[in-house]
Amino acid sequence: MITPPHTEEKRKVLELLEKAYVGRVNNLALSIEQAKEALSISCSINDKSLQGSSLNKLSLYYMISGEYQLSLNAAKEAIVYFELLNDERGIADAKYNIAGGYNKTDKLHMGLVNLVDCITIYKRYEDHHNISRSEKSLGCIYQYFGDQKNAEKSYENAIEAAKKVGDAHLESDAYNNLSDIYLKQGKVDESLELVQKSIALKEKYGDTSGVAFAVYCRGKINVQKGMLKEAESDFLESIKVHLQTGEQLRLGMSYRKLGELYLKMGEIEKAKSILNEGVEVSTKYNIVIIKFKCYYLLYQLFKQENDPEKALECLELYLREKEAMINIQTLQVVDYYELITQMKLLEREAELQRAKADRVEKENKATQSATVRQEFLSTMSHEIRTPLNAVTTIALLLQDKANPEDKKMFDSLKFSSDNLVQIINDILNYSELDAGNEAIKVYPSDLKNFLENIINVHQSLAEERGLELDLDIDIHFTSGHEFDETKLSQILGNLINNAIKFTDKGKVNLVIEKTSSETGYDTIRFKVKDTGEGISESLRSAIFESFSQVKKTTTRKRGGTGLGLAIVEKLVRLHNSKIFVDSIPGQGSEFYFDLKLKKCKLPERTSVKIGDQLKGKTILLAEDNLINALVAQKLLGNWGATTEHALNGIIAIEKAKLKVYDFILMDLHMPIMNGFDATENIRTKKSLNTKTPIFAFTADITAEQHDEYVGYFTGFLWKPLEIARLQEALVCV
Repeated sequence: MITPPHTEEKRKVLELLEKAYVGRVNNLALSIEQAKEALSISCSINDKSLQGSSLNKLSLYYMISGEYQLSLNAAKEAIVYFELLNDERGIADAKYNIAGGYNKTDKLHMGLVNLVDCITIYKRYEDHHNISRSEKSLGCIYQYFGDQKNAEKSYENAIEAAKKVGDAHLESDAYNNLSDIYLKQGKVDESLELVQKSIALKEKYGDTSGVAFAVYCRGKINVQKGMLKEAESDFLESIKVHLQTGEQLRLGMSYRKLGELYLKMGEIEKAKSILNEGVEVSTKYNIVIIKFKCYYLLYQLFKQENDPEKALECLELYLREKEAMINIQTLQVVDYYELITQMKLLEREAELQRAKADRVEKENKATQSATVRQEFLSTMSHEIRTPLNAVTTIALLLQDKANPEDKKMFDSLKFSSDNLVQIINDILNYSELDAGNEAIKVYPSDLKNFLENIINVHQSLAEERGLELDLDIDIHFTSGHEFDETKLSQILGNLINNAIKFTDKGKVNLVIEKTSSETGYDTIRFKVKDTGEGISESLRSAIFESFSQVKKTTTRKRGGTGLGLAIVEKLVRLHNSKIFVDSIPGQGSEFYFDLKLKKCKLPERTSVKIGDQLKGKTILLAEDNLINALVAQKLLGNWGATTEHALNGIIAIEKAKLKVYDFILMDLHMPIMNGFDATENIRTKKSLNTKTPIFAFTADITAEQHDEYVGYFTGFLWKPLEIARLQEALVCV
């Protein structure tokens, strides 16, 4: 019998890889050396399958140790070998490692794409071990974006898959993550039970690092229970082990939580030291999520120390880091949800062969895509705009009391916050337009007054750049017309912003001309002119495309998402019109479009005094974010109103049974019971406030699309809060 070539070498490689995988939980450095040796032997015998497997394992261990670039390089090289061999499962393993590397830095959109790909392959082969790993990682992405429902489902899927193959390590890992979801839901006992299960399994199989992470999870539970010394002991134990094993992400997480604990305990110097350690680790290994969370805690710390200069510095660092992640991820995750859907549809079509089956699969996929897209947009809107509400409103409240020197810093902070809101709005508006979910809603309005307000809003931005911003409109212009203020504001706002951005000196003009008039209607030309750098003829066809910049070289200097003109084009087309551009490079540009507007008489408006109207009013505020609640109470208190706070929908319902309120402000995304269900209950069940005005007070701009609930609300108030809008809503209801 002839022995196959290199049998002994192949056996040695498999033995090394098995030892490395088993030993990774206690001696990561040794696992890396064993994987390198396996790779060396595989290369010497030119076995592509073993080379790919060795690179995959090496990628995994680099990822765990925080060497993310080395991990990505090894995984991408492994894919080359597996593609030559047409080995789908090997490719899936490499993509799992790539996802892990991206998830731990600042590119969750790439983690999402690779996870979806590898889960699809693992399910095809019923590979429950890897399904469990991938579902847990997918749950982490959902949890980061605040989508607790989908995160919980993914962790449950991970536990179920791990049990099918009897993998206690994976089962206990998912217990830790699921316990965090339960803790956020207020299920403290259930959370502790899962962590204790995890610790028992980790200790049974000698997973030192796994025990440390479970102890970290127990520390968070002890914080919730008020057992602060026990929590401190847990976090310190976790840090000690993660320093030994070199697991940088978990080390950063432990530093951040211990710093937060010391801040809670009033031990400021300890908190400062630990949080700086967290910043150092997260900076070194590019763990952006940990970094900006540490900066936010340092901002709170310096605020307690009455050090406004350092507090504002940390707040600006927090906003900058978070804005950088949003710019990278929000644009691309929305885009990749689209790409993923298209890719899966094409795969299904290629596989299924039969026309009827193809149609069914397409319909199912389209429905799923719409649901995922809607949930994602809702979550992103809420999770990003909610903290911005606190930042912008606090800045406005403090600005009036600031000295001239500090006022400049508040102006800068407000500008950065407004810019971030504009970026988020552009992304969400574009996605809604692209999905065909927008429609024109016209109301009688004073066009001239509306245009003057548009100019006033953008005046400070123009002045900051040393530019003139003027409205050029016929003094005899008939002002009463029916039009969609929101959408026209978006169109003109984007055009004016764009003109200011690309004009270094001179002026920007908004020119309004009546081009024709007929019975009941005026055709009006809206024109935005600037004296900026202009646009060459070769570039004009591309400027209205999504995610495009006029010049790639100016992206850093000019900023922006590349969505502004794409939104303008879609909104103008929604009005059955077309946007045109004339431009001379070096002299300026002119964007213009025509709208046919119905003439009308304007309703008379009576002025009201806010203080007189709201003094003595009682308001129920349902808000789970304590900072936002504090800010809203302060603001309403300045107007003479008395505010009672409810932390979630259940508490709001109970309070509504006990007394009559003048108004209810209802946040929509809250734990235990959300604002939609709470409002429905107050309106339809036994309550003293069935007729009380209830305003949705939310950061979720998709909220009005929940048709089954919309009728229960008096109106919608968006975060970040527009103070004038809140005043008008409460006074004029």
